Amino acid sequence: MPAVTADTMTLPRIDAPEPGTRSRTVRTVTTAPRGFEGEGFPVRRAFAGVDKAALDPFVHMDQMGEVEYGVGEPRGTDWHPHRGFETFTYLMDGTFIHQDSHGGGGVIANGGTQYMTAGAGILHIETPPESLVMSGGLFHGIQLWINLPAAKKFLPPAYQPLEGGDITLVSSADGGALVRILAGTVAGHTGPGRSQSPISIVHATVAPGARIDVPWRSDFNALVYALSGRGTVGAHGQPINGGQLAVLGSGDHITVEAAPSQELATPALEVLLLGGQPLREPVFAYGPFVMNTKAEVIKAIEDYQAGRLGVVPEGAIMPHHG
Repeated sequence: MPAVTADTMTLPRIDAPEPGTRSRTVRTVTTAPRGFEGEGFPVRRAFAGVDKAALDPFVHMDQMGEVEYGVGEPRGTDWHPHRGFETFTYLMDGTFIHQDSHGGGGVIANGGTQYMTAGAGILHIETPPESLVMSGGLFHGIQLWINLPAAKKFLPPAYQPLEGGDITLVSSADGGALVRILAGTVAGHTGPGRSQSPISIVHATVAPGARIDVPWRSDFNALVYALSGRGTVGAHGQPINGGQLAVLGSGDHITVEAAPSQELATPALEVLLLGGQPLREPVFAYGPFVMNTKAEVIKAIEDYQAGRLGVVPEGAIMPHHG
C-alpha cells in the first residue's frame, strides 16, 4: 500500500493533545462484509450494518480490493448515473480512468484522489485502463459517497482531479505515523479536496507500537476504518483490525495505536479517519441516487430513462476486457 509516502521526521508535526482534552470513546465496531461491484471487482462494504445517523453526512463507502489481479482480470464499472451526492475516490495502488457526461475525466493513480459532484445528475464510468487489464497487478482504493444537503442536490455537476502530490502530509508528534490529509482541515493543516458539506478525510499509516492523537472538530462525527493491520482505537483502546469500522462518540481528538507486531503482508496499521458536520435531513437512497424522498428518487429514475441526466459522449471510453 504505497499511496504517498514520506520521511515523517522531516514533516510538520501534529502537537500532542492539550491537558484536559478528551479522546473520543468507541460506540460500535462492525466488520465490513465482502461483495462485488460494477463489472465484478471485489469490495468491502465499510458501512454495512451501521446506523445511518452515525454516518451522516456520509452515505456509503467501498474498500476496493486490496487485490492482486492476474492478466485480464481487472474490472471496473460501465456507464451509470448519479444524482444528489458527491463521490470521493482515493486510489492507493493501481490505476483507474474516469470520464463523465459533463466533460470531467482523467487518471487516478497511486495516491491520487478525485471528487465528482453529481448534483442535478451525471453519467460516468470508472474503469482500469487497457494496460492494467492486459498486465494485471495490484489494485486498492476507496470510494466514498458524501450526501448533499437538500438545498444543493441540484447543483451543476463538477469534477476535481487531484494528484497524489497535492495531498497535505504531516506526522504524529513523535514521528511514528504518517498522516495524509485528503480533505478538510485537521490540526491547522488543510487537504486539497473541496466538498459541498464540511468534512475531513485522513489516511494515516501508524508504525508498529506507535500512537497518534488527531484533533477533531467537536461538531463533526468521527469514524475510523482500518484498511489493514491491527491495533486499537479510542480512549479505552478498543481493538480494531483490517476491514473494521469504529464509530466514535464525542470528544476533542481521535486516538489510534498500532499493535507492536503486525503481519508480514501488512507491516503497519493503515486507517482512514472520516468526519463531517451532520446534515440531519431525511435520506432516501436507491441504487445510484441519494435524495430526500422516495418521490425524488422516482423522478431521478424517470429523468435518467429520458436522458435528462446526460448522455454518453461520442467516442467514450468503455470497459476493456482482456
